[in-house]
Amino acid sequence: MPTHTVAPTLITERLILDAHRLEDFDDLAAMWADPAVVRYIGSTPRDKEDSWGRLLRYIGHWKLLGYGYWAVREKNTGRYIGGIGFADFHRDIQPALDVPEMGWTLITAAHGKGYATEALNAALVWAKENFSQDKVVCIISPDNRPSLGLAKKVGFVASHRSEYHQLPTVVLYRPL
Repeated sequence: MPTHTVAPTLITERLILDAHRLEDFDDLAAMWADPAVVRYIGSTPRDKEDSWGRLLRYIGHWKLLGYGYWAVREKNTGRYIGGIGFADFHRDIQPALDVPEMGWTLITAAHGKGYATEALNAALVWAKENFSQDKVVCIISPDNRPSLGLAKKVGFVASHRSEYHQLPTVVLYRPL
């Protein structure tokens, strides 16, 4: 039985990470429909149907696995600016990912402000305190230099290259 069945609230200097809510749907859908956001994540803007499934996955992960994605909100405005967290997507990637996969996506207006670093660090502290595994993984397009730099900044190290959906990807691990 998972310890956490809903996302616990994490508070940083400028952000609140908490559970996704139905009210987040329009903002989440707009973010995933933005070509700049998905440029290195399959490069195809997502429709509302895909975003609805994503919202349900984010919430469902917590219920089934005891971890998942947090909604990222600006502390001073409460505005939804993205999602960050851990998942088990059962990806068709070789070799298989055998530990929780970390991921992050922020609206373009939030890029370059240090929000992702702040949120990642908070989530990684939570993971260290709550996971039985001793590491986490992330996968990033080799062309996505900003995310590769961010991953390195918070302690991820490239392990190997693979393919996901016929696209090259870098697999990175980080000890907890």
